[in-house]
Amino acid sequence: VQLQASGGGLVQAGGSLRLSCAASGRTFSSYTMGWFRQAPGKEREFVAAISWSGGSTVYADSVKGRFTISRDNAKNTVYLQMNSLKPEDTAVYYCAAGKKTWNVATMRFSYDYWGQGTLVTVSS
Repeated sequence: VQLQASGGGLVQAGGSLRLSCAASGRTFSSYTMGWFRQAPGKEREFVAAISWSGGSTVYADSVKGRFTISRDNAKNTVYLQMNSLKPEDTAVYYCAAGKKTWNVATMRFSYDYWGQGTLVTVSS
């Protein structure tokens, strides 16, 4: 599976962005999809994940209520809608795909394939 993330950019605090992650291959619908982010000088951290069917989602506490993850299996694409953005959301955002059990979907080791990252910058 190859992943291509897009949609990052510069936005003011309080604004919105929608990230997209397009996947190659015919087995996209069998993968759990996740979004992670890495700010300068910090570890890569979990943001959100969605199960293969889209029926289950999980979010980091820091983004709960502001971000929404969704997927369109017909388009082999996963999205991250980000609202009420804060300067602390500034990071490179990565999408990832994996097939491990749902109960570890927040962990980096759950994911076997990673996109190249897209930069989100939120100005104050």
